[in-house]
Order: sequence, then C-alpha cells, then structure tokens
Amino acid sequence: MSQRTPARATHWTPETRRSMDMSGSLLMLLFCVALGLQQVAIKAVAADVAPLAQVAIRSTLAALLVVAVARLRGVRWVDARAVLGPGLAVAAGFAAEFTFIALGLGYTTASHMSVFLYTAPVFAALGLHWWVPGEQLSPRHWVGIAIAFGGMVLAMAPGGKASAGPAPTALVVGDILGILAGMSWAATTIVIRTTRLSSQRPIVTLAYQLVFAGLSLLVVAGLLGDLSTMRLSPLAWASLAFQTLGISFAMLLLWFALLRRYLASRLGVFSFLSPVFGVIFGALLLGETLTASFVAGGVAIIVGIVIVSLPSGAARA
Repeated sequence: MSQRTPARATHWTPETRRSMDMSGSLLMLLFCVALGLQQVAIKAVAADVAPLAQVAIRSTLAALLVVAVARLRGVRWVDARAVLGPGLAVAAGFAAEFTFIALGLGYTTASHMSVFLYTAPVFAALGLHWWVPGEQLSPRHWVGIAIAFGGMVLAMAPGGKASAGPAPTALVVGDILGILAGMSWAATTIVIRTTRLSSQRPIVTLAYQLVFAGLSLLVVAGLLGDLSTMRLSPLAWASLAFQTLGISFAMLLLWFALLRRYLASRLGVFSFLSPVFGVIFGALLLGETLTASFVAGGVAIIVGIVIVSLPSGAARA
C-alpha cells in the first residue's frame, strides 16, 4: 500500500520586524507616490477604456504574474485550498472595492476618490471593535473616528463645489462610492485579521484577490460592453501597463515585503501620504479644482485616520 507524502505546513511565519530606516522610508515613499497615481491613471484614460474594464484587465494580467511568482516560491494548490473560504471572502471584498472605485471615478474626481478610499482604516477599526475581542476602541480612537466622519461630511458638502468640475450631485454620488470602496477594503482587512489568512503567506491572499477580481470583472465588463468599446491609444497602453506592472503586481508585492520587514504601525502611518499625493496629482495632471471645503474635510479625514491608526503604548507589529 502506497504512503501519502505528508503535506507541507501552510502556515507562514513572519520575520522579525524592525523600525523604519532610510531604505524602508524611501521604498514607502515610492509606494505612496505610485498609489497616489492610481486613480489619476484610471481617470486619465477613462474615455478610451472604461474604468471597470481597466481594473478587470490589470487584475487578470497581474494575477498571471502573481501566480507564477507564487509557484516559484513553492506555493502549491493545497496551500491555497486550505484557506479557500476566507480567500474567496477577501477576493470578493477586493473585487467590490475596485468596482466601487471604477464606478465612482465616472462621477467624482481622482482627488476625491483618493481621499475617500482611505477611510478604510476607520471602518476596519469599527469592525474589529465590534467583532474581535481585545480590539475595542479607546476614547482616543473614538475622537479620531469622530474627526474623520466630520471631515467626510465637510468634504462632501455641495455648497463649496466649484462649477468647473463635475456637478455637485455627481460628486456626492462618486464620493459615496469612494466611501463604499473604503468599506470594502476594510472588510478585507477584517477577514484577514480574523481567519487563517493571518498566518498564511501574503502572496496567497494577493493571488486570491487578483484571480477573482480579474475573472469576475472581465465578465461584468464584457456584459456591459466595456471591452468591445475600448480604444487602445498610446496613453491607454501606458496607463494599463503602469496599473498592471506598477500597481497590481510590483507595488502590492512591495507592500507585503515591507510588512515582513518593518513594523506595521510605522508603515500604516506612512501610507497616509498616498491620498495626499493623489490630491496633488489630480490637481497637477488632470487639472482638478480643489475647493476649500474639500481641502479642509480631506485634512480632517487624514488627521482622524492617523489618530485611529497610531498604536497605543509601545509600537506593535
């Protein structure tokens, strides 16, 4: 009778993490700049390739690259199958996040989307507070949440919107979709924190996200006719290449690599430069108008999120 070879352990043990150094700071700056360009890259070629089709294409192509890297690193199908349930849940949240981003950019500006997407830590903190023992919020966290939500209301206030951009009603619809994208991102964080994915190799989680998002959104984009109406101009090719290789593949792998090396609390606070760069790039590259209410509200949102994200006491990984 043949004996079965014992399956390898599917758990991934993180390396010892350390505080940020110059190398880590420069890599995080690169990461934030790239993510700040993400919404701008989508919006810039929306007339040639619908945003939903862009996300579908980039996710599919990046999925092929990530699966290849996972195979080279020794990840097997049995490893992915061990976390099938939570993997599909995280993948659905990831697909929902970028669906809301793609739809929202049809109504609001890249600057607005960059800020509202980063409400995710607030919603993640609330979810973990209610569902995870030991993750209860302190008074300081509640103050940060209140500031962030006040900032949302101020940033979405239609009274101060400039007439040069989208109509106030369209902006509000797009901003709400941006908040829903942030909520979807938060949901994936909660699933990762509360399931076996927390001890699995990060590349497995990324593979689930990209494969599911790529396949499902390709179907949706095809049904909506977005794929048949594409015009692959040189700018569209450049944007898709940047989104695929730069964002969905290289930057996400860089993020996971940084998480293995540095304290997550330090990286988390550093990452709030991303919406700042998103607003700057939206204004400089797309000519988006920034109203006083949006700038004030955006600052309040970022301040509130930083307050929520700062660790209590000693730095924790």
